[in-house]
Amino acid sequence: MHHPARLSAVVLLLAVAGCGSAAPSPAPSSATASVVVPSLPPVSPAPAGSSAPAASAVPAGPPHVMVIVMENREESDVVGRSDAPYTTSLANGYGFATHWYGVGHPSLPNYLAMVSGSTQGVSDDGTSYSFAGPTLVDQLAQRGIGWKAYMEDMPSVCFGGGSSGRYAKKHDPFMYFRSITATPAQCARVVPHGQLSGDLAAGTAPPFLWVTPNLCNDGHDCGNSTADSWLKGEMQLVMGSTWFKQGGSVIVTWDEGGSDSGCCNGAAAGGQIATIVVTAAGHRRLDGDGDHYGMLRALEEAYGVGVLGAAGTPANGDLRPLLAP
Repeated sequence: MHHPARLSAVVLLLAVAGCGSAAPSPAPSSATASVVVPSLPPVSPAPAGSSAPAASAVPAGPPHVMVIVMENREESDVVGRSDAPYTTSLANGYGFATHWYGVGHPSLPNYLAMVSGSTQGVSDDGTSYSFAGPTLVDQLAQRGIGWKAYMEDMPSVCFGGGSSGRYAKKHDPFMYFRSITATPAQCARVVPHGQLSGDLAAGTAPPFLWVTPNLCNDGHDCGNSTADSWLKGEMQLVMGSTWFKQGGSVIVTWDEGGSDSGCCNGAAAGGQIATIVVTAAGHRRLDGDGDHYGMLRALEEAYGVGVLGAAGTPANGDLRPLLAP
């Protein structure tokens, strides 16, 4: 959280390569990304029904970041919709990347891109793939930074099956990499979602957290209202925790939209998606084009590890300005 004496209106201008996107107003071929950091007060009023706390002093050590991945919605099909009031309130009250895109279709290539910087050549939702790695969480482990991935409806820790109930492996990128599945200490960090509340309550949640809802709560098989209600409950749990109060950031993104809209010199063509970053800084905007590789880049920068694959390409954007400092 910013020290009050340092708070002021700051505008950070980022030059990014122009890309084809459905912008609300005409843009030149070389788009300009802007981040607007508000002046006092540092925290916008919490969305209705949320329990956003004031952040306490950020402890020394790795940043606290959570990624929540929802499913199959264009930004325009979620933000501003009457059946997604909570999601809309997050977009209006916190950090919002206004020109963000999925990498492609269907789901799996997007999830692989988010953690490895590559689609690994995949263009379907197959469950038998196995890749060597590395991934973001391998980078974290090498630096001694803790992480955990919480999968709703996953029946057991390190479950390798293609599906179970409303758990789907295609939405669990960690189980596709041998650097995780063949390393017991790493695979033991991919767990059923039910462990999250206990970890947060006990103060044992590690610095990096990933959450995949089940096929209904992520919006894949169910409507906006169901996904919106689930997200509200999840965010209330997280934002009320000590983990979040210690300088936490929660990235809420969607894997892909319903269109082929894209950006980033052709690297992304998976539709324009909502990407929201909830921090104690409140309302901010990132207007430059970006995609899932730009989210991965931001995470790697935040944790001080090297960038993987396409995350190192500037044209793919960088979500870092929206994360907690």
